[in-house]
Amino acid sequence: MKSLCVYCGSNSGANPAYAEAAIALGTRMARDGIRLVYGGGNIGLMGTLADAVLAAGGQVTGVIPKQLMDMEVAHLELTELEVVASMHERKSRMFDLADAFVALPGGFGTLEEIVEMLTWRQLGIGTKPCAILDVAGYYRPLIAMMDRMVQERFLHPGQRDDLWAGDDIGAMLDWMRSYEPAVASKWLDEKRGRELR
Repeated sequence: MKSLCVYCGSNSGANPAYAEAAIALGTRMARDGIRLVYGGGNIGLMGTLADAVLAAGGQVTGVIPKQLMDMEVAHLELTELEVVASMHERKSRMFDLADAFVALPGGFGTLEEIVEMLTWRQLGIGTKPCAILDVAGYYRPLIAMMDRMVQERFLHPGQRDDLWAGDDIGAMLDWMRSYEPAVASKWLDEKRGRELR
C-alpha cells in the first residue's frame, strides 16, 4: 500500500482525542512511507493530519475543488495540490490516487465520502479496502446502524464484514495490506428463498 485516502473533519471536534488520532495516523503513515491523499484543506482535522505527515517527512497530495480554493481554505504547503472543478471530480480523483480509504471523525462530508466508497466497493466498482478509525467511540452509533442494516436484511453480512472498524492504527494498516475483497452479492435472491448467513 503506497497511498491512503483519509476523510476527516474540517473542524477539530470537541474531544482532543480526535486531533491526537490524526497526528498519530499522519506520523505513522509518514514512517511507513504511505502517501496521504486527502481533501487539501488547512483547517480542522484535515490540516492537523496533513501537517503531521509533513512534519514526519511524509508526502501529501491534496485534491480541492476550485470553490474551496477560492475560499482560502487550501493547504498551500503540501507536496502536491490538485485543484479540480467540482466535488464529484474531487472524489473521483481521490479514488484514483488512493490504494485504500479510512474515515477519521468528521461531519456530513466525511460520512458521505466514506459511505460512497463503501457503496462503490459493494457494487464492485472498486476493490479497495475501506475502514473507519473509531476514535473515542465516535463512530459507535454508525457501526451499530450498519449492524442493524444486516439484521433487517438491507445489507449482506459479507459486505458488512468487508469494512474494518476499530481504534488501532497498526491493526488497521495490517488489515489493509492483507485485504481481500468480499465476494458476497449485494442483492438478496428473495425468489429462491436464500437466507443471509
